[in-house]
Amino acid sequence: MTSTALHPAASDVVDWAEKRYLLVDDFVGIRQLLRESLRNLGAKHIDQAASGGEAMVLLAKTRYDVVLCDYNLGDGKNGQQVLEEARIKHLMLPSSVWLMVSAEKSVESVMGAAEHQPDAYIIKPITEGVLLTRLNRVWHKKQIFRDIDQAFGDKDFLRAARLCDEQIAHNKLHEIDLLRMKANLLLKAGEPEQARVVYEKVLEGREYNWARTGLGKIRMNNGELEAARQMFQGVIGENRFYIDAFDQLAQAYQRMGKTEEACDVLEKAAKLSPNSVPRQRSLGVAALKLGNIPLAERAFRKCIEIGEYSILKTVDAYFGLARVYGLKNDTKEALRLLNSALQQFSGDHVNLRAKITEGLVYHESGDYRRARKSGDELEQMLVEEKLRPDVSTCMEMATLLFAVGVKEAPVDLLCYVARNNDDNEPLLDDIQKVFDKARMSEEGEALIKSSRKEAADRMNKGVLLWKTGKLDEAVEWMREARLALPNNMRILFNSAQIIISHLQQKGYNRELSEEAIGVLMHVDKIAPGQQRFAQLMEQLALLAPAPVVALDAVAEALEQTASE
Repeated sequence: MTSTALHPAASDVVDWAEKRYLLVDDFVGIRQLLRESLRNLGAKHIDQAASGGEAMVLLAKTRYDVVLCDYNLGDGKNGQQVLEEARIKHLMLPSSVWLMVSAEKSVESVMGAAEHQPDAYIIKPITEGVLLTRLNRVWHKKQIFRDIDQAFGDKDFLRAARLCDEQIAHNKLHEIDLLRMKANLLLKAGEPEQARVVYEKVLEGREYNWARTGLGKIRMNNGELEAARQMFQGVIGENRFYIDAFDQLAQAYQRMGKTEEACDVLEKAAKLSPNSVPRQRSLGVAALKLGNIPLAERAFRKCIEIGEYSILKTVDAYFGLARVYGLKNDTKEALRLLNSALQQFSGDHVNLRAKITEGLVYHESGDYRRARKSGDELEQMLVEEKLRPDVSTCMEMATLLFAVGVKEAPVDLLCYVARNNDDNEPLLDDIQKVFDKARMSEEGEALIKSSRKEAADRMNKGVLLWKTGKLDEAVEWMREARLALPNNMRILFNSAQIIISHLQQKGYNRELSEEAIGVLMHVDKIAPGQQRFAQLMEQLALLAPAPVVALDAVAEALEQTASE
């Protein structure tokens, strides 16, 4: 049964009296003006924040219905950074309205805020009439997307896509927005062909840039790189401010092995919208790979500057800039940056990467004695720390260790990567190249083959136990397999599938259900957009005795992921 509240008519009057409001502006006079405007609408519950930091404290305590946030907030976080952190930490209700308010009219500031998708961007000065009109328009639209957003937040992407169809039947006015959301959800659910059908349907009526870009993404992921490149290029030709097309074009070039072209596109995108931490990081990495030291330095410096108060602040910018100074033979400044990174970021992973970067700085500046010392210390860190870092860090570390004359530790690292990615042919080729560079071609080939067999044997035994009805043993075996190979996608998916079969055949068990959800959330963290993820999450939701049980577990997993 569909609630009429989800399908409000445009003429419906919204009761603004009992809603909770947050005003964020560093000028008390502006806050007072906005407060009076809201009180004239009947609002009773109005909180105020004079800075981005104050806003985050209030957002963590209260779920607001409406947030009016200024873009420029003086020292500390700006409005864009408050919004991005609220989104990442899930501090907003699906139905909440976020209005970005600013006197800024520059393309740079408007595009920067728009990338984080506020519900509206209002230019000062604001009249009471304009405020009411915007609030009414956005509120009605948000209620249409309320259940869809909730399913999206629970990562039940297939249910969210079906809810889009239900809403389209009742809300033709918002059909295009709903189709856009549906296509995005299908992509996240690992259903690119269904998403393609949606994009093509939309394009039959009108040439929307987002639909063309979406089709380009699907083609890129299907390996049709040149066709995708042409689509992204075409979108940019028609709208030079459509920033997503720039980012996707850069990805297409990178997959084609055209780092120089990718770097050029990222540089153009960064000029249009320079306040994106991930984009400046990507530009710095590409420039460093090309040996374009001045561009890499500018990008990493900008990344550090705009990341200072951002939740997206990244240690990569410090390590990248340290590499730049190493290549400039300024070892002293490189080490200063590494120390700064260690003071601002914590954890064994950061310490490990700092030591890798230190070794690379010494090696690239020709100080081979200190480079070898860093390599020896890295080797000891690997002995003491049983958990292994991400793929790119493992590959970088193995390359450095081979370069300074260490052999056993990098071999173990590369075999670990191969076991966890036994069906990833491009990555296995990259591993072989590292062995080739270390003059270990034949030995490396044999090690990769052996590693793949070990991974396959572990998985096949678990599947065999499952197929022969030994469900308890299968669950336990796959649990052990996950400990040995924590990032092997096939083992992770089959482990979750076996737990689901256990729940189906032996009855619901909350602990097992939460274990399966934890496995799948780990999958989504390391490789989002997998088809089996959406399918298995839906199976788990259907098995739960009450929807709240499954959703609570997902919410807990999401909170844990956001805090990592």
